Amino acid sequence: MLWVIAIMVMLTVVAAAGALALSNMVSAARADVSGSATLQIVEPDPQQRAAQAEAAQGVLAADRAVAGFRAVPEEEIAELLEPWLGTGENSEAVPLPAIIDVEMRSGVQNADYERLETALQEVAPDARIDAQSEWLAPVLSALSALKWMAFALIALLASVSAAAVWLASRNALGGNRATVEIVHLLGGSDDQIARIFQRSILIDAAVGGLLGFVAGILIISSLAAQFAALQSGMVAGGSLSAIDWLSIALVPLFAVGIAVYTARMTVLSSLRKSL
Repeated sequence: MLWVIAIMVMLTVVAAAGALALSNMVSAARADVSGSATLQIVEPDPQQRAAQAEAAQGVLAADRAVAGFRAVPEEEIAELLEPWLGTGENSEAVPLPAIIDVEMRSGVQNADYERLETALQEVAPDARIDAQSEWLAPVLSALSALKWMAFALIALLASVSAAAVWLASRNALGGNRATVEIVHLLGGSDDQIARIFQRSILIDAAVGGLLGFVAGILIISSLAAQFAALQSGMVAGGSLSAIDWLSIALVPLFAVGIAVYTARMTVLSSLRKSL
């Protein structure tokens, strides 16, 4: 039982950390892209692209739905595209679009985006505005699905742990049937016998829970270091808070409680049916 509980606690700790990190990542990403949009002007001719970008900024400045905007410098765009386009002559051969980051006011609807895009098309025919929440929605949906799968895995692991304790308790009770009958003849109650079994399970669960928790924390630390090396803004939003760590620290305690309670109920139920 000690190693079974240790493995279950380790897997639960990792699953809980993953679920909480994904939840934080989705919440942070939704907060970042809420009301954010990207305006692109895809025009090969540099002069026309610059003229359209300047005209588009005039429309954005006059629109009531726009809270602010920032024209992204061409050097910054080239740096972002460097992993795909490279540097030097290869990058210069590809015309870069003009990009403007737009911050919309709260409560903006799809109709506001459509009205703004129509106004932009009049002065900048090659302009296209996209709400960041729209193109990021499939990614956030996939992350949410993974989060709920992790929570489902935690529930499954708790059920498997309880089933393992139930089976171990029944086997232990069956192997000590003669001793249990003698204790009954000497005046021992069902509650006293159940305490003996639950004390044994308590020791195994406590040691196994501690070992599983330490192993789980080591795995989380290793994974966190690898994800931190990605230097991604979205990944950074999945960092665990103090409350998250407190929730993870409660995992072995819940494991011990489930093990002890299951052992007690299993023994009492078996004794009542057999005696």
